Amino acid sequence: MTFFNHTRPGKNVTYSQATFELPILYFRDDFFGLYFTADYQKVTASMPSNNLYPLMLPNGRAIIAVAAYNYIDTSIGPYGEIPVGIPVVLNQKKSKLSSLLPLLQESNYPGFGVLVQHLPVTSAIARDAGRGEWGYTKFIADMNFQITPEYFQCAMYEQDQHILDLHVPKKGFRLNDNKALTTYSVKNQQLIKTVIKQCGRKRMSFNTKGAYLKFGNHPVAESIQDLGISSKPFLSFYYTERSSILPSGEVVEKNVRPLEGYIGETRAAMHETLYGA
Repeated sequence: MTFFNHTRPGKNVTYSQATFELPILYFRDDFFGLYFTADYQKVTASMPSNNLYPLMLPNGRAIIAVAAYNYIDTSIGPYGEIPVGIPVVLNQKKSKLSSLLPLLQESNYPGFGVLVQHLPVTSAIARDAGRGEWGYTKFIADMNFQITPEYFQCAMYEQDQHILDLHVPKKGFRLNDNKALTTYSVKNQQLIKTVIKQCGRKRMSFNTKGAYLKFGNHPVAESIQDLGISSKPFLSFYYTERSSILPSGEVVEKNVRPLEGYIGETRAAMHETLYGA
C-alpha cells in the first residue's frame, strides 16, 4: 500500500479559474521555515474566534511560523507558497506549562492546529482553489527560490514591492515526520479545520545562526511585524523529502469573525527556482 492509495477517483470542483480534483495531491516539494516568538496579547487579539487559543512558550510569548513551499509536482501543477501561521488549540486555553504537550504532539493533540494568517501563492489556480474550498488567505505574489547544498532561500515580492526574504541553513537533527498538518481557516464566517496527511523526513535545529527573515514595506509584512514578532528565530526546519494529501475541511464553529487577509490582484506571477551554488 502506498501513501496516495484510495485518493482517486476524487471529487471535481470549480472555483473561479480553478477546476481541480479533491483531495489535492502533493508528490514532491521543497519545504523549509523558521519559528519566531510574538506578543501573546496581540496574537490573541488577531484570532477570528474567541475559542482559538494561541499556544504559549515558557517566556509567555506566542509563536509565529513563517515557511516556504516550492511545490515541484502536484495534482494542480507547480507553484510557490509562503504560509504564515500561528499554533493554536481549539476550546482549550493553555498556560506556559500546559502548552508544552500540544507543542510536542502537534496534530496528535486534540484541537491542535495552525491558524493560517497569510498564504501567498504564485498561481491563480492555487489562489482560487484555496480561497474557494477552504477560505485560505491566499493572494498572488512573486517568489524567487534559491536552493543550494548549504541553505534554502526565498525572496517574495508583489511585482516591484518587496514583501520578505526567508533564509534557512541546512542543519539540525533528523527525524521521520508522518504527523498530519492541521490548519484552521475561515470561510463565510465559518471556522474550517483541515487535516492534511503528510509523509516525510525533516531536520530541525535550535541553533539558528545564519537563519533570518527580512521584511519589506508591503502591508502583509507590516501586519506580521505588528504582532510583535521577534527579530531572531528560535527554531529552523526543512524537509529532505515530503508528500502530502490536502482534503476538504470540516466546519467546527459558525459565526466567527472574518479572516480574508490581503486580496491583491489577479495576474501572472513569477515563480523562479535556482538550484546550485
